[in-house]
Amino acid sequence: MSHIAFIGLGNMGRPMAQNLLKAGLALKVFDLVPSAVQALVDSGAQAAASAQECAQGAEIVISMLPASRHVEGLYLGDEGLLSQLTPGTLVIECSTIAPESARKVAAAAKEREVRMIDAPVSGGTGGAVAGTLTFIVGGASEDLAAARPYLEHMGRNIFHAGEAGAGQVAKICNNMLLGILMAGTSEALSLGVANGLDPKVLSDIIAKSSGRNWATELYNPWPGVMPDVPASKGYAGGFGVDLMLKDLGLAAEAALHANATTPLGELARNLFSLHSAAGSGHLDFSSIVKLYERKQ
Repeated sequence: MSHIAFIGLGNMGRPMAQNLLKAGLALKVFDLVPSAVQALVDSGAQAAASAQECAQGAEIVISMLPASRHVEGLYLGDEGLLSQLTPGTLVIECSTIAPESARKVAAAAKEREVRMIDAPVSGGTGGAVAGTLTFIVGGASEDLAAARPYLEHMGRNIFHAGEAGAGQVAKICNNMLLGILMAGTSEALSLGVANGLDPKVLSDIIAKSSGRNWATELYNPWPGVMPDVPASKGYAGGFGVDLMLKDLGLAAEAALHANATTPLGELARNLFSLHSAAGSGHLDFSSIVKLYERKQ
């Protein structure tokens, strides 16, 4: 059985690792938060005291970290994991980071004959728990083929976007659109409620009309309209405002790098920045609806 190291056990990483354990795979895990590690140990994983210990002797390394600097810090430099991984080790990097960071780490991995794919995910914490995530992969097709059996235990859809960094570009485009859609859906619902409409009725109308989108169908931002979504749980859990703000910043960087124009993406970034600055950075990103409530 392959020795799998899983590093990063946050809202997304923990259920992803849980699904690998449910599939009967052996995991050694590490996170800076001891309780996150213990939750996996209780499910049958082996704990590691550091990322280096976690990856020691691993044939597969999977990481799910918050930002580019964390990924570069984990893999690069004299103390980075790439300095200890044996040639042929497969790294599956699932964080959402800057495409240039993904390419930088992938190039360093190639120099050491370590196989690496960037495989950011879409589907949120619900998809992570259910094992229905979408993986958006950049890297060599043969490395994706080697990773596919593990990805299939955590997700339902696997797309090969292109070479190293392409998975990040596609994920950034998707999340920029998601931020725009959530801000727009929140604005439309707030307008309707301000004019006396029931938010549930309006949501049902939109979901069956030309304004339908992922938010109205699966992740409604208005409290009480949908059960079991963050909006009906005080906006706890889910995908944080500050994480969305990070991804919209990555989109802005990618646009600048490619000399592309993203006016709606920049507007959404400004809205989420205002929302975060008001003290809501820790809430689920659907709480952007509160920004419109305050303006009524």
